[in-house]
Amino acid sequence: MAIQFLHSQSKKHSISGVSCQACGNESCLIKRNLKPDATFDLAQKKSEIRCKKGQQFILEGAPVSGLFFLLKGKAKVFRTGINGKEQIVRFASNGEIIGHRGFGTEEFYSIGAVALEDSILCYFSKESLQNRLANDAKFTYDFMLFYANELNKSESKVKSLSQMTVRERVVDALLYINRKFKHKNNYLDLVLSRSDYADFVGTTEEQVIRVLSALKKEQLIVTHGKKIGIPDVSILQKEIDEHNFYLHS
Repeated sequence: MAIQFLHSQSKKHSISGVSCQACGNESCLIKRNLKPDATFDLAQKKSEIRCKKGQQFILEGAPVSGLFFLLKGKAKVFRTGINGKEQIVRFASNGEIIGHRGFGTEEFYSIGAVALEDSILCYFSKESLQNRLANDAKFTYDFMLFYANELNKSESKVKSLSQMTVRERVVDALLYINRKFKHKNNYLDLVLSRSDYADFVGTTEEQVIRVLSALKKEQLIVTHGKKIGIPDVSILQKEIDEHNFYLHS
């Protein structure tokens, strides 16, 4: 009921906008599987929804009704832990899928998702996606590879969180955000509160503040309010080189 209500409320922001053929997100699963003929009708069945900054477009615990693809913008994906504490699972950028954890079953969304800036989402219903998956082997294969990659990243994250110190987890988070969102005016192009960083790396806000303060004192980062910049990414990477890989892609 919750997600259906949210979706119906969001329809007033629907736009006819960008077609899948004209979309610039070449990594998008839908874009990659467009057919040259008219048989691939999934692209015609999408809804495009505008979300304002701070708007929640997936409600944790609501029945799975479909998938969201981020056409343009930024979002955070989170789940609620013990005592209602929020744990940020990941951040999403252009072309990424959100809400796939429960897809294909009669389950509920195990996560919530909030727009971090004014964003445009492509929404595909569960029914239309299942129909396409049942009739398109390549599309189904690509979906399987996507899930395999997601599982691999989740397992790597669990392993690394148990091995990394708080400082290393904060450093890894900064490098992850740098890879995903790059720089804008010499600062990371995603402005987060210290509380968001804490919810992402699994620690307290106080510990995040201490680590960021130490990194700034060592000139590994620069700050301006909530904005964080990395003067030399290669030097910061050396902080977690011993783990042989970076936690997130």
